[in-house]
Amino acid sequence: MRYKILGDTDCPMVEISLGKMETIRLERGAMAYSSNVSLEGKMNSSKKGLGGVLGAIGRSITSGESVFMTYATGQTEDAFIGVAPAIPGRVVCLKVNEETRYRLNTGAFLACDEGVEYTMESQNIGKAVLGGTGGLFVMETKGEGDLLVSAFGDIMEKEITPESPLVIDNEHVVAWDASLDYNIRVASGTFGFTTGEGVVNEFYGRGRVLIQTRNIHSLADAVRPFLPSSSS
Repeated sequence: MRYKILGDTDCPMVEISLGKMETIRLERGAMAYSSNVSLEGKMNSSKKGLGGVLGAIGRSITSGESVFMTYATGQTEDAFIGVAPAIPGRVVCLKVNEETRYRLNTGAFLACDEGVEYTMESQNIGKAVLGGTGGLFVMETKGEGDLLVSAFGDIMEKEITPESPLVIDNEHVVAWDASLDYNIRVASGTFGFTTGEGVVNEFYGRGRVLIQTRNIHSLADAVRPFLPSSSS
């Protein structure tokens, strides 16, 4: 993928260059501008017919993904498209191949080239109900190519080793190496009630986790008292 990140602010966007008939996939609603690019909305499923429709709807319900995904195809050799995430924060490119696969939290996906595919991997009920990492299913990459992910705030990388597992608030997780294992649990004692860190993810094994520096639910809680209340 030929791309450049525009803007030196906390609210960047990405301009992606496309050759003739070159296609990329975007999160629904991510297109900001384009030149010589055709856009097509397709069901977010690899299946066709009723099975594909039900699969896309099911993933939207259980993992928070969009039912539709945008396919952008260049019509000339100098086509380009600008994409922007829904929330302010950093955008990074992850290199995907058969040896390096990722799992993505809900809302992290921004765009990928044709070589990147993904499957929806089921989580056990405890992880799905208690955690914020994608509901009943999480997106796991496969194939080879570039994947753009976005975050709320900046992105930090933390290396996990068998000797040093890491506990992360579930709302700060962006993506993690598929080789890592993890548990989702409620913080013990009064910790969760006194600090708000009620549900955490414990990653262990060997790999890296991408963490966002801001929590959108905390922002919503901070803003809520200032919103006008509806009159009865």
